[in-house]
Amino acid sequence: MPGSSLWLIPPPSHPLYPILSFLISQRLPFEFPSEAGAADARLIPEFFAPHMTLSSGISPDLYSDDPQRWLDSIPWPSADEVQVRFEGISSQDTYYRRCYARVKLDEGIKKIAGLARARGVNGEDDAKGAKTQEWLEWWRKEFGPHVSLMYGDVPISDDRLKEIAKVVEEAGVKLTEPVGDAEGNGWNGGVVWLVPTDRDIKDWKPIAKRVL
Repeated sequence: MPGSSLWLIPPPSHPLYPILSFLISQRLPFEFPSEAGAADARLIPEFFAPHMTLSSGISPDLYSDDPQRWLDSIPWPSADEVQVRFEGISSQDTYYRRCYARVKLDEGIKKIAGLARARGVNGEDDAKGAKTQEWLEWWRKEFGPHVSLMYGDVPISDDRLKEIAKVVEEAGVKLTEPVGDAEGNGWNGGVVWLVPTDRDIKDWKPIAKRVL
């Protein structure tokens, strides 16, 4: 994946952080070794931190040798403004979106993703810029906000996707938005990570962090 990316990570103290981490790194690869790896099931699955990608394709020239200063210069919304809520599970015929939990696209999600794109790629101040507005519409139509659960080359059938959804929900992740608040259906706020995603997946580590 070219350039760097901005991710939104669940707060480390939130119950979903260890649940999603365990699902991604252990439970799903164990239950679904082919889907969680590559076409050759003998290959090791890719492990990654639980996250919602805000934007990718960020040039390292933008933050140069001080990524933390650049990340802190962005006027991120408060934790109360950003509510990640799951809406179901999906699969696309794309390695990085082989299996993912869809996230509700509300104004708070548009604001933070748009801001990340505006500052990281489009050279605009915020999500109100023309290029960023156009990107937000494209993003919504193509795949929208999501939290990836598995990367892989193997197509996932509808029946297999239902099995995966059952395992995810049994682990404590609510994939449908309930009436009122319910533990497990998402999180508020989080931590923004700047990650050089032009490296191998095993080396996807943050070079700067910002708590909302």
